[in-house]
Amino acid sequence: MRLLQEDGSLSARELGDRVGLTPTPCWRRVRALEEAGVITHRVALIDPAAVNLDVAALVNIRTNDHSSQWIETFRSAIATFSEIVEAYRTSGDIDYTLKVMVPSIAAYDAFYKRLIDAVDLYDVRTIFVMEEIKHTTALSLDYLTTD
Repeated sequence: MRLLQEDGSLSARELGDRVGLTPTPCWRRVRALEEAGVITHRVALIDPAAVNLDVAALVNIRTNDHSSQWIETFRSAIATFSEIVEAYRTSGDIDYTLKVMVPSIAAYDAFYKRLIDAVDLYDVRTIFVMEEIKHTTALSLDYLTTD
């Protein structure tokens, strides 16, 4: 799993060479991980700057309405925004946090106006990322239990 998190394009032969298996049993193990839902997707990671997405914003949202109808409206609304790359319901003072990628502050402003038109929000606060210090898609496997 560590090797696949580093490079999902490894062939069964390459992966097998690194873990000491022949390609066929290696492929079977990868397929078993996919069927078990451990491996959920294989994707290509794209450099945001290469596609003109130089501005990352963390959008903290509070709402006064916690009804199931509002939540469904919110979920449906944010699903329509390609700028939103991550969305979380959170604990504490903030109800939801979104990670938004846009080309500029002006583009963020346009996104913001569309967002507040799409769903009723009590409070929206945006934090613009000045520098990315760590970014990984690899999950820690240090806590993996073998049952």
